Amino acid sequence: MQRKLFVVPAAVLAAALLVAGCGSSGSSGSAGAPAAADSGPASGTITFTGTDNAETYQPVIKAFEAKNPGIKVAYTQIPFDQFNATMQQRLSAKDSGIDVYTVDEPRVSQLAAKGFLTDLSDLDDQVKTKVSAAAYKTNHFRDKLWSLPMWNSTQFLFYNKTALAKAKVPPPTADPQQRWTWEQVEAAGRKAMQSGGAKYGLFMEQPEAYYQLQPLAESLGGGSGIEGDDALTPAVETDGWKKAMQWYGATFASGLSPRGIGGFQTGPVFSNGQVAFFVGGPWDLKIFGSSKIDWGVAPLPYFQGGKPVTPTGSWSLGINPASKQQGMARKFLEFATLDATGNLATTSTTTIIPANLEAQKQYTPKMDAFSGAKTAGAAAITAYESEHTAVSRPVSVGYIQFEEVMGKAFADIRNGTNPDTRLQEATRQLTDAWKSIK
Repeated sequence: MQRKLFVVPAAVLAAALLVAGCGSSGSSGSAGAPAAADSGPASGTITFTGTDNAETYQPVIKAFEAKNPGIKVAYTQIPFDQFNATMQQRLSAKDSGIDVYTVDEPRVSQLAAKGFLTDLSDLDDQVKTKVSAAAYKTNHFRDKLWSLPMWNSTQFLFYNKTALAKAKVPPPTADPQQRWTWEQVEAAGRKAMQSGGAKYGLFMEQPEAYYQLQPLAESLGGGSGIEGDDALTPAVETDGWKKAMQWYGATFASGLSPRGIGGFQTGPVFSNGQVAFFVGGPWDLKIFGSSKIDWGVAPLPYFQGGKPVTPTGSWSLGINPASKQQGMARKFLEFATLDATGNLATTSTTTIIPANLEAQKQYTPKMDAFSGAKTAGAAAITAYESEHTAVSRPVSVGYIQFEEVMGKAFADIRNGTNPDTRLQEATRQLTDAWKSIK
């Protein structure tokens, strides 16, 4: 389930997404009137569609039904690798069998532009006070609110205490004010390799994912990679992007990081003791708890001379404009996001961070106990990053193509392609892909 929180499939929707914002339905971003305009019946059964196992949402559904007698919630799971294609087809057909559905936040702009989300702008003031600034922003498109954030995320630097001790390297601190630089991580990782304490010095959990690599370029002032008033101008050839990708490519070329291991097959490499430093998310706080190695957590590093930047964002909830049960759907949406108790219930079977700030305050202290003393400091890191360093993925109707193009670029750079040349090619590919949208 945790893999599904952040990694977006690459090419499933390539053809359909090229026309995002250009279709006849909702291309102005104004389709999907506020739910209150046609509330529908006050009791009955609403459908809730997502990618996670039904067990994930049982607590929030049970709590909602107890608070709202007369309303039932029927959850339907669509496998993650089929979700976007299936939803694209059903929403395009104005299928009223979907009331509420999970929305991957980078897709909010594209879904809103296509008319696949109900306008929730009358809730804007409430949302602004209940979630982080980044979460608030990423659920908007053309100055309207289209979805409500359910979960949030961050990243940690996990370190192998045994490997560092063998290399006689003092471990990093959990204090965000004293976070390490990437240069320190690289040097310490090489010492761990040289001492025989670790086979590799550093590994990213998502080595070809924009979500995890965005902070590298942003730390060096390279920007998100997208600019322009319409957010449809590539900007991946800035000095920051070039320096970040040169450093990243070199970590693989030098053997500091391993090639040939992809996606979420990376975690076992750390839990088996083969890596000195590992960049991963809050879900790993429990996953690594069963490993035999001694480990700890520290804040995500930054480049010397740059600034600390951490990724954020996750899944939101939206309402299908074709739903004939807008009122009941909206009640569930608000309970699962704006109500702290409801939002906490969405995380009770997971280790993902709730987006509601009040729920987050109640949740984060528990993170320090997820795996005993090993996770000490995780709560403070999470709270600090959410307020000071979190940067969301860019809000653009062309984000889907952007992520696909950049994912392939990261893979090529990882496997030895010249970073400057590959970023130049990515610019060309994005320019071509976005012509139809513009």
